[in-house]
Amino acid sequence: MNEFELIAQWTRSLPGNASVVVGAGDDCAVLDSGQPGRYLLLKTDAVVQGIHFSAAAKPEEIGHKALGRCLSDIAAMAGRPMAALITMALPSQFDPAFLQRIYDGLSRLAKQHDVAIVGGETTTNPGGLLISVCLLGDVAADKCILRSGAKSGDALFVTGELGGSLAGKHLEFEPRLAEARWLAGHFAIHAMIDLSDGLAGDLRHLLQRSNVGAEVLATAIPISRAARLQAKTGASARTPLLAALSDGEDFELLFTVAGRDAVPLLDAWKKKFPKVRLSCIGKITSAPGLKLRDKTGLRSLEAHGYVHFS
Repeated sequence: MNEFELIAQWTRSLPGNASVVVGAGDDCAVLDSGQPGRYLLLKTDAVVQGIHFSAAAKPEEIGHKALGRCLSDIAAMAGRPMAALITMALPSQFDPAFLQRIYDGLSRLAKQHDVAIVGGETTTNPGGLLISVCLLGDVAADKCILRSGAKSGDALFVTGELGGSLAGKHLEFEPRLAEARWLAGHFAIHAMIDLSDGLAGDLRHLLQRSNVGAEVLATAIPISRAARLQAKTGASARTPLLAALSDGEDFELLFTVAGRDAVPLLDAWKKKFPKVRLSCIGKITSAPGLKLRDKTGLRSLEAHGYVHFS
């Protein structure tokens, strides 16, 4: 049983109440607290030594990543982050100065996005350092973007470049909060998800929630320089294309918009965010399944994203 099969089993019959707008299955939980015109967003995520960062990682980067992962999920809902709780599970032997530098990295990113760190928990973990972040945010009710709204004929877009994140991006990425809120404020974005498990994996999550399929153009996928360099030097056995599809930890936005809005969106984006690449990589189809169009024609995409304990 892999990660997503286990999650499906756990979430099949979770208790809910009248405040739940969207429960498990999207980038954040969405709650109606009774505030007119606004929803609350809840997200939790963890980083684990040996899985999400190595012993060689700078402590400030570990803190940045721990909070940044949750911020990226808030971005995927076009939301605004507000306050965070931090849980740190420490090994039996630890360096207080090292832990302080983790908090420095966390705090720096929190201040950048006006996030208050309002408490947390400390415990022990003999297996190594673990940091869990619970993040509260909010969003205008009519601007909240889910994974489930993609429609046949939509254009499929992705921000930034993909693949090769282990060269450094996975510790240094900037959550696309401003970009997401701008998108929601200027265009009718139908569906959105952040890319943490890789394009091939996260696109499948969006398609499943929307009950649609997609065709992706191989030459349109924005492959990072790091992914190309890793393949060229032998640092990775994956081709650059496979790395862009499967490496994960890109923390970019994948979203869909009506086909008629594709060109106006691209033109407006270039003026607003000239330093952030935006690529139209394919289209949403009514037929289920994920297909890749390359020089050999149209075929089912076999690549998948990152999966824990598969």
